[in-house]
Amino acid sequence: MRNLFAQAALSQIPKIITLLDRNPHSPTYGCFDRNFWHYKIIDFPSGMAQEFVLPLALAYDTEVPDNPFYQKPVIRQWVEAGILYAAHSSHADGSCDDYFPFERAGGAAAFSLLACLDSYQLLGGCGDNTETRGRGDAGTRGRGERITHQNHISGLPSTNHDYVFQFFAQRANWLASHHESGRLTNHQALIVLCLEILGKLLDTSQWDTAKAQRLEQILDWQSSEGWFPEYEGCDPGYHTLTISCLARIYQLRPEVRLKEALSKAVELAAHFLHPDGSYGGEYSSRNTYNFFPHGFELVGRWLPEALEISDRFLGGLAQGLAPCYTDDHIIGHHTWNYLLAWRDFVPQRPPLSPRPTGRMWFKEAQILIDRRQDVELYLALNKGGVFKLFRQEKLVTSDTQFSLTVKTGSQVKNAVGHLIDNYPMEVGDDEILIQGRLGWAKQQQMTPIKLIILRGVMLTVGRFFPNLIRKLLQKMLITGKSKAPFEFQRRLCWENDQWVVRDQLISQSWQHVQQAGIGCDQTSIYVVMSRTFQVGQLQPWLDLTEQVQQLVPGESLQLERYL
Repeated sequence: MRNLFAQAALSQIPKIITLLDRNPHSPTYGCFDRNFWHYKIIDFPSGMAQEFVLPLALAYDTEVPDNPFYQKPVIRQWVEAGILYAAHSSHADGSCDDYFPFERAGGAAAFSLLACLDSYQLLGGCGDNTETRGRGDAGTRGRGERITHQNHISGLPSTNHDYVFQFFAQRANWLASHHESGRLTNHQALIVLCLEILGKLLDTSQWDTAKAQRLEQILDWQSSEGWFPEYEGCDPGYHTLTISCLARIYQLRPEVRLKEALSKAVELAAHFLHPDGSYGGEYSSRNTYNFFPHGFELVGRWLPEALEISDRFLGGLAQGLAPCYTDDHIIGHHTWNYLLAWRDFVPQRPPLSPRPTGRMWFKEAQILIDRRQDVELYLALNKGGVFKLFRQEKLVTSDTQFSLTVKTGSQVKNAVGHLIDNYPMEVGDDEILIQGRLGWAKQQQMTPIKLIILRGVMLTVGRFFPNLIRKLLQKMLITGKSKAPFEFQRRLCWENDQWVVRDQLISQSWQHVQQAGIGCDQTSIYVVMSRTFQVGQLQPWLDLTEQVQQLVPGESLQLERYL
């Protein structure tokens, strides 16, 4: 089972190599943003793309049968080029962009710095074979004085050594002082991990205060239920990434309070592994199917229950139930995390315990899990009753609430029932009621005019206030809810050993409703790791358009389903 992690990850390496400019005579040698260096359809390289050095470095170091990348010298050269390009393409303060110029994205900076640090240590430093290609050395790029450091990795006679270390320190300084808008705990944990690794590498206490403050913030943010906030609530997927980072921090600096936080976090994660081995989904705050296994292997060394979670996920991975993350922007995260899980796999595994029964109602997360007989229900009370239902370890139904297309003037807008809100509810043993109003989906698209305006803003005043721009975009694309003129009631009742779902949709007028239905995977906020494909999404939409078209003003749509 261990090799499943390596096999799944190594299958992504050819795509990652395709994204890389591998021409050593190219001015963008080492760049992993193919849209920039090859297609030339964007005007700056994404700093997040340089995270892909770590999957390559781990592929170079992973000795499994049929790994064509193992110990190939050219792979090492490409990793070195990628690290150097991360340095060359960063801003003078060490930050980098992700979605628009002068964004100075905290997540991209942290992910790519962690990848460069791990790759650098794994491969023993950067060699002499790559020039700076006319970009100037570190001293001419505003990075301050060169850093003196101990040579913690053997065999580093390198002209690029100081340059790379200076880039690491400059980016660490920026991360230590940067505070992005929104509560994204996984970003905070990534930053602490970067500062911890680099502090040990340079044998310095320079970032100890920043590390302590951010770690304290992370622990304070943790819910009493064990989860860490991601924007507006609990996302079990990103939760596992936070576990991975905190587990590595604990490995480097064991602290009792951190160990307690990890124990609570792992205990919570166990509840979101579905009986078929899949994990997470649209009932979470950020709609992700993420599962990052490395932290469970590390925690499993002292908490065997963590290994059960990893093993159950491996069972789903073997059945093809993992989601697809092979697009150009997000292919890297799971690839390196799987390879680290393979590397640190714990040989002695506990036997799988029986699945729990009964009800778990996480009131702070507003997620209810009900297990009775052979039926398991995962219900998001704060998302209008979005749910997944399993019977006999098979997915029966995935439901993301009502969706309507409505003509308003010259526009067609989308009213949906799955946006996060504080919905009135009644939760009984055998009956659950959620009611409220639909909200308008966040479906803004970029246009040439919008892009020109954004570029103009960022090239002038916006470059000095990137966090303000980020906050405005978050409000536009992610957080908050604008209510639509449709009311709903969703009632789930346990009757005759099955769940019955009775839905009611109420409106004073149906005249402008063009389409109506319920989808299995619909989401309406921007999250980079959401809207990925998973085989449970092969369920067809429940089309309710004909029923709605037959309604008269004031009449409600009634729907009853026996699951």
